[in-house]
Amino acid sequence: MLGFRSRRIFRSRWSALWWAAGILFTAWQVTPSPDETEAAAPAPPPVHVNPWAKDPPAPR
Repeated sequence: MLGFRSRRIFRSRWSALWWAAGILFTAWQVTPSPDETEAAAPAPPPVHVNPWAKDPPAPR
């Protein structure tokens, strides 16, 4: 696991805090901001069709 043992990290409170800060910093770096993502046009809402409804009569 990442080249070191997890017990070694949590022996010291400061080591645990630095480890947690590193995890949070990594998550912050890899998560894209809303400005960086391309906003596609929102899709229209799907039209609900009742599967149990009878079909309307065919026009003559």
